Amino acid sequence: MDAANTTSQAEQIKTDTHQTACVKNEISPAYEVQIRSEEENIIAKALEILSRRMRQAEAFFSSPAAVRDFLRLKMAELEFEVFSVIFLDAQHGVIATEEMFRGTLTQTSVYPREVVKRALHHNAAAVIFAHNHPSGLCEPSKADQMLTDALKQALSLVDVRALDHFIVAGADCMSFAERGLI
Repeated sequence: MDAANTTSQAEQIKTDTHQTACVKNEISPAYEVQIRSEEENIIAKALEILSRRMRQAEAFFSSPAAVRDFLRLKMAELEFEVFSVIFLDAQHGVIATEEMFRGTLTQTSVYPREVVKRALHHNAAAVIFAHNHPSGLCEPSKADQMLTDALKQALSLVDVRALDHFIVAGADCMSFAERGLI
């Protein structure tokens, strides 16, 4: 009886395991964490390579699409709002990219005075602004437009041109320049 009972239990476990695997068909939490960690490492390496290339003299953003791709990679997965500035020389070569302000899920405070100070520090001739919307909505708010206008006006006093302002929302990215808003 014991051998038959053990065989019956083994068959039941085998059936239960198969049914569980077929019904759940989910990635185990440990495996999911490992995948996420590997993806984050790959993204970190890609950002490191992009940053290194941007620092080289030939690093130019030749189009809004090139900037869009860079910003998507840098900001798409953030769970809080970040305001960054790309500082450019007279030929629109990248001098530096800085995350200047960090906020909450729905807002961040941006101070034009601080942006002007950093532009002068880098001796920038032009800038590109970027911030993300963790909500996933890629449309600019009235506050976004007013901020862009205030920054553009403040920077113009020291002969620094504001070329564009990008909003990153997940995989979507919107350019103020492409929409005629700057």
